[in-house]
Amino acid sequence: MPAPKAESRRNDPDKTKEDILRVATEEFSALGLAGGRVDAIAERTKTSKRMIYYYFGSKEGLYLAVLEKAYRKIRSLEADLELSGMAPEEALRTLIASTFDHDEANPDFVRLVSIENIHQAAHMKRSTEIRDLNISIIETLANILKRGSSEGLFREDVDPIDVHMMISAFCFFRVSNRYTFGTIFRRDLSAPEHYERHKTMICDAVLAYLRR
Repeated sequence: MPAPKAESRRNDPDKTKEDILRVATEEFSALGLAGGRVDAIAERTKTSKRMIYYYFGSKEGLYLAVLEKAYRKIRSLEADLELSGMAPEEALRTLIASTFDHDEANPDFVRLVSIENIHQAAHMKRSTEIRDLNISIIETLANILKRGSSEGLFREDVDPIDVHMMISAFCFFRVSNRYTFGTIFRRDLSAPEHYERHKTMICDAVLAYLRR
């Protein structure tokens, strides 16, 4: 399928695609796959539906590209931490803090994952990239746990996927449920005093679980 002539004059197709993904992230995280409109994304990015379909194939293809970009971002942040050069406990605290800060700063990611769970991961199952991307965090945790165990710090009977779930559950919940939780208990989870305490709390909880 040839690119539309009027749009092919753009000098920077990569920037165009990034703009589309940025706006599509906002659209899908706010309205879901069913409610998100390609017309609205095209209007906000000053492109056309035809151009979006040229780059991403379909509305579902664009939605999947948004999911893949969201996971690339968090896995890239983790790779930049250089955890292998840290002592096991320091590495784990640094990783947990990074996850905590990421979820707080990226509520769109939390909403997108929640939406995909409503769809029972139907679209995510089509992506080998997402599966491959998420191998890295399990390998990273396995390495930290192995080093901690060999130094006599951590238990040996720990599954890195369980640890990842424990970290993700706390960091994810406080963003995904902040409005309902905040309304019920009249507490702003993003207030600095709660934010810092909760970050320390999840670090301490994970380490308490792991220690011999």
